[in-house]
Amino acid sequence: MSVRFGVVGAPGDRRVTLFRDAVVARGLAEPYVIAWPDVLSGRPLAAPPGSLLRVDSPGEDAEADALLRGPGDPARVGGGAAWYAGFTAGLDRVAAIPGVRLLRDAGETAVLFDKRRCHAVLEAAGVPVPPAFPAGSYAELRAGMAERGWSRVFVKPAHGSSASGVIAFQAAGHQVKAVTSAAWTGGAPRNSLRLSSYAAEEEVRRLVDFLGPDGLHVERWFPKASLGDGRVFDLRVVAVAGRPTHAVVRASRAPMTNLHLGGGRGDLDVVRSRPELWERVLDVCARTAACFPGSPSVGVDVMVGADLRSVAVAEVNAFGDLLPGLPDLAGNGRDTYAEQVEAALAAEARREEVTARGQA
Repeated sequence: MSVRFGVVGAPGDRRVTLFRDAVVARGLAEPYVIAWPDVLSGRPLAAPPGSLLRVDSPGEDAEADALLRGPGDPARVGGGAAWYAGFTAGLDRVAAIPGVRLLRDAGETAVLFDKRRCHAVLEAAGVPVPPAFPAGSYAELRAGMAERGWSRVFVKPAHGSSASGVIAFQAAGHQVKAVTSAAWTGGAPRNSLRLSSYAAEEEVRRLVDFLGPDGLHVERWFPKASLGDGRVFDLRVVAVAGRPTHAVVRASRAPMTNLHLGGGRGDLDVVRSRPELWERVLDVCARTAACFPGSPSVGVDVMVGADLRSVAVAEVNAFGDLLPGLPDLAGNGRDTYAEQVEAALAAEARREEVTARGQA
C-alpha cells in the first residue's frame, strides 16, 4: 500500500510540523502542504492525485487571519462571523480539489466551529451538555438569565476558539463580575495571556455588546470538581477514529482552565482512580465523537462536576489535538498525530480490501 498525505495548514506551524514528523516516522513521503492563504485568496489549488488530505487549523498565520477577518492585529477579539464565513468557504474550495480524499468532512467541521449548532447536535444525541441559549447583546444576555433564573453563565462567541472573548459572568442585580482573557487596548479588546476581571456593569456591557453582533452562545455555569488545592479542573480528551486515545487534566484557580491562560496539567489519576467516573468520561467522549463520524479526530473538553460523578461536555474542537508529547492511553507510545496517521492508514487498508473484493 502506497499512501501520500497532504495537509492544508500554516507552513512552519507546529501543527503542520508535528503531523509531518508523524508521517515521516512511519516511513512515508513528506506530506504535501497547501497554505491557508492560498486557499483563502482564491489561488489555484492542487495536490498529488490520490492524496489523503488533512485539513488543519489556520493557526496563528497573520496573512490567513487578515484574509479571514480583514486587516488588523491578529490578537484582536471579535470578527468571528467574518472568520467563519471565510473559513467555511475555504473548506468548500479544499473539498473541490480534484483527485484527493479529504480526511475531515467539511460540513462537520463547519458545525464544530459554530458553538450553537454543535451544542444542538450533542443535545439531540443525548450527550450531557449545560443548558444554553443564544444572545446578541448584553440586554439579551441579562434577559435570558433572568428568564431562566440563572446567576452564573459562560458567555462564548459563537465562532470563537482558544477561549478568545469567552466571559465567565455572574450577576446579582447590578452587582456583576466578569472574568475574561479580553483586555481593552487602544479602544478595542485584544486577547491577553492574563485573565482580567471587570466589576463595573458598563464595562461588561461594553464588551458583550462589542461581541454580540457576531453571535453569542450562553451556557449555564457548570460547577467543576476541585483538586483540593483551590484549583478546579476539566479534561481535554482527544478521540481518534471515534475512540478516546489521549487525555490531559487541565487545572486552574480561574474559571478558564486553558493551558495558555495559566492553567496547568493535573494528575490524570484523579479521574482514572475512580473507575465509574473514568468510564463515564470515556463513554461521553465516544458518544460525542460518534456525532462527527467524518472527522478523524475531535478534542472534547469534558467537565467533571463538583460531586465527582456528573460530567458535561463544554466544547468540541475540530483542531483539538495540539498536545505535544502526550502519550496515548493504550500505552502504544503514540502522540495524537501518530495515532491519526495509524488510523488513516488502517482505514485506507480497509478501503483497498473492499475494493479488491469488489473486483474479484
